[in-house]
Amino acid sequence: MILTDSNILRELKRGTIVIKPFDKRHLGSNSYDVHLGEWLAMYDDEILDCKKHNNVHYFKIPAEGLILVPSKLYLGVTQEYTETHAHVPFLEGKSSIGRLGIDIHATAGKGDIGFCNTWTLEISVRQPVRIYAGMPIGQLIYFEVSGEVQVSYNRKKNAKYNKRTKKPVESMMWKNFR
Repeated sequence: MILTDSNILRELKRGTIVIKPFDKRHLGSNSYDVHLGEWLAMYDDEILDCKKHNNVHYFKIPAEGLILVPSKLYLGVTQEYTETHAHVPFLEGKSSIGRLGIDIHATAGKGDIGFCNTWTLEISVRQPVRIYAGMPIGQLIYFEVSGEVQVSYNRKKNAKYNKRTKKPVESMMWKNFR
């Protein structure tokens, strides 16, 4: 089941869901709107290798916005830091973003119980489009789970994305080949 607005508020009070900063105006009937952070990243190399650490360079979105172009992958980040201790969070793009031809994730829309961080976005566009830091970019939906979690994500020794950051995080797939 998906949590409703009143259930999300209840879980925020209980501390099983954390959203910082939280603004009740961004709470939907069954979701919470998240916003694009000021940092983007792009890979340094044109050809990426799954077995190696592919370096990125970071840059801020200027006040006048930034035009994204097709055929490039941009890593973005949410302004909001979140924690989810008893539910499975899903991040989906807002429909108004999709209608501009912006995809915010290729495959990583689901979080794990125990995920505590900002969300890295895998942004691609269908045609050139100008984006701005702080714009609504996606919505978090929380699902109830059945059963007990043995080890939450933030306690897994092999979790690759536990380091708290305000910048996007590049792929750590290379760590799977060690």
